Amino acid sequence: MSTAAAPARTLRAGTVLADLIPSSRARDIALVVGGAALTGLAAQLSVPVPGSPVPVSGQTFAALLVGTALGARRGFLALALYAVAGMAGVPWFAEASSGYGMPSFGYVLGMLLAATVVGSLARRGADRSVLRTAGTMALGSAIIYAVGVPYLALATGMTFGQAVAAGLTPFLIGDALKAALAMGALPTAWKLVGRKG
Repeated sequence: MSTAAAPARTLRAGTVLADLIPSSRARDIALVVGGAALTGLAAQLSVPVPGSPVPVSGQTFAALLVGTALGARRGFLALALYAVAGMAGVPWFAEASSGYGMPSFGYVLGMLLAATVVGSLARRGADRSVLRTAGTMALGSAIIYAVGVPYLALATGMTFGQAVAAGLTPFLIGDALKAALAMGALPTAWKLVGRKG
């Protein structure tokens, strides 16, 4: 009879947090639907920004977490479901809105791309340390703005400078706070997982 302790769980390279749940088609469907629903719920945590048609919301934070935790493919599918259902009338965009005619819809499209990119980076271990998580969240936010700000300019007739002032500058402090939350949450989740044998 051996009294040796069980070895710590080995975490394969290319694993994201969602991969730690036993694999099945039902799991993947639940993760995709859950990721879309989480993004929709987080979008309802919104505060209007004076002078901007874009509110501060939890939507971008949720989209980046969903992409990172689920990986590129499931993250893409979750945000695609979120976008398509919102375009079809589900009122789960920021401020309980829906449709694609709103000036902030470009941010939703940016979140779709960002979730895919951060999910791909997470498969390479980009969510396992504080500094790498910070870089991943910064890149994801930059992708969201790279799509959202030009869309805002086109949808409203603003100049690009006006769109930056209305659709990027007011959100930088909030994005830094969201990145700090992710920098604490994601590496901590990996440390907890690694301790369970």
